[in-house]
Amino acid sequence: MGAQGYGIDENRLSEYADQIKEIAGLGVQIGIVIGGGNIFRGLSGAKKGFDRVKGDQMGMLATVINALALNSALVAVGVKSIGEFYSKDKAIESLNAGFVTIFAAGTGCPYFTTDTGSSLRGIEIEADAMFKGTRVDGIYTADPEKDPTATKFDDISYDEILRRNLKVMDLSATVMCRDNNLPIVVFNMDKVGNLKKVILGENIGTYVHP
Repeated sequence: MGAQGYGIDENRLSEYADQIKEIAGLGVQIGIVIGGGNIFRGLSGAKKGFDRVKGDQMGMLATVINALALNSALVAVGVKSIGEFYSKDKAIESLNAGFVTIFAAGTGCPYFTTDTGSSLRGIEIEADAMFKGTRVDGIYTADPEKDPTATKFDDISYDEILRRNLKVMDLSATVMCRDNNLPIVVFNMDKVGNLKKVILGENIGTYVHP
């Protein structure tokens, strides 16, 4: 949603597409899970009186809207991307053929976050790592947007995240990554150029490991 506070910001969408195109050009296989919070969040909706299941279903539909928007933006800049009914074999086949593969609709089930959907798809497609692009530059001891004394971790273990109950991502997603040895890199996706930097191994985020 960029700076507009709601919906899809065309400039932010274009920035994402250009950055994805750049790393695809390096030969990186890319699977993307995109959230829907710019349109609707199921948990927030439940707090406002929506039925939780229906709210989560609305949130999953919001991710489909964003996935279609990202797919359109990627095609516009000449990137091969694909969207069809999910299966692991199709997804891996598409990645091997050089397609950017976008996974929409979360897990397809209520009560699970996009983080959990990301970890699930990452494990299924046997990804080397899960990169969580967010609006902060890594994992902190507390929310840096609310606590100015929060300090950043350059690296941290899965178990330390769970012990400290850090909220950088859904804890069930952290457990899934831990139990299946999927490393996580948390970084600021809103700063143009960071995606390439983090893919090339620059220490600009937080690395989560066993």
